[in-house]
Amino acid sequence: MKALKLIALALFFFASTANHAQVSVNVNIGAPPQWGPVGYTQEVSYYYIPDVQSYYDIHAQQFIFLNNGVWIRSRNLPNRYRNYDLYNGYKVVLNDYHGSRPYTHYKEHKVKYYKGYNKGHQENYRTASNYNKHDNGNHNENHDNHGNNNGNGNKGHKNGKH
Repeated sequence: MKALKLIALALFFFASTANHAQVSVNVNIGAPPQWGPVGYTQEVSYYYIPDVQSYYDIHAQQFIFLNNGVWIRSRNLPNRYRNYDLYNGYKVVLNDYHGSRPYTHYKEHKVKYYKGYNKGHQENYRTASNYNKHDNGNHNENHDNHGNNNGNGNKGHKNGKH
């Protein structure tokens, strides 16, 4: 009975203070990356990046790329693309695919969206210069579930620097 009174008292206190206080929570899980193109709905799950022949899983925040014939998921692009600038590279928004393996269409994507494919200017969520001013994180972490990235990666920053 005492516990019930405490719960009732806590609810009363919360209800009486709710009009005076606001709580704001910002969760970025599944949010598009800063270098992602603006103007697309939350229903989009993947980008295809023609220049690096890789996918980006928006919800898992991972790149998906071929490595020795095996599709790898990693927080970073492979070493061979460590100098690739995601802010200026073209991203194909795959708004017609909602499964978990966008690479099942890789052969078609590779032909349709060849290296150098560019359908025009894309505005990013945040510019590279703004990202560099506000970000102090270490982007040389290896979150590759197969360990094939040798601990190096750049999250798309030019020359691996920010």
